[in-house]
Amino acid sequence: MEIKVMKNIMDANGRLAEVNRALFRERNLAAVNVMGSPGAGKTSILIKVMGLLRNKIGFCVIEGDIASDIDAQLIDGMGISVVQINTGGGCHLDANMINSVIDRQKSFKNSILFIENVGNLVCPSSFDLGENCKMVVASVPEGHDKPYKYISMFETADIIVLNKIDLIPYVGFDRPYFYKGLSAVNGKAPVFEISCRTGEGLDSLAGWMQDKMADLIISRSVLVRTEGMR
Repeated sequence: MEIKVMKNIMDANGRLAEVNRALFRERNLAAVNVMGSPGAGKTSILIKVMGLLRNKIGFCVIEGDIASDIDAQLIDGMGISVVQINTGGGCHLDANMINSVIDRQKSFKNSILFIENVGNLVCPSSFDLGENCKMVVASVPEGHDKPYKYISMFETADIIVLNKIDLIPYVGFDRPYFYKGLSAVNGKAPVFEISCRTGEGLDSLAGWMQDKMADLIISRSVLVRTEGMR
């Protein structure tokens, strides 16, 4: 009985994720589902990347947390459109939550949309939000064994960010072991090593976002204009 209920939930989520995908195309949004553990540095990374690119491309953000709007306030302080979703105990965002935001936030368009998921390495990987890109953030203090323990999270990633590399000398992080685990579950996703504290690697990460996500927005915009002239 539980298996049937779970299948119904996932099927319903998948159908609504397709609706979201169509909405993202209509609004010319490149959606990035940002996942990782609590404290991995998801919000810090978004703030740094948006700071580097905000004069080149538009941004909007959906912040997912169990409670509070602490991270949303930080982003709002940058003058970037942000909406908070509090799950009230739920361990992930789902397609319905995202749909309700996109439906009412008409200003969310022609931008990279960062969807910061609830801090969790398990549930978020199973719920399609309609995103164009899944970004998984790992951090050095969490340890080098995460790709072995949370296979689903890392194997579905389109991009992987290893944050807080400035701490490697102090916490015994085994870089070769970490990469061996990654290659076993996902040998295709690019990996960016960064430090939000020192700034190392952030330019490369921002460059990837500009090349992949911003170009998607531009190509969609050109397509819309071209179709409109027919």
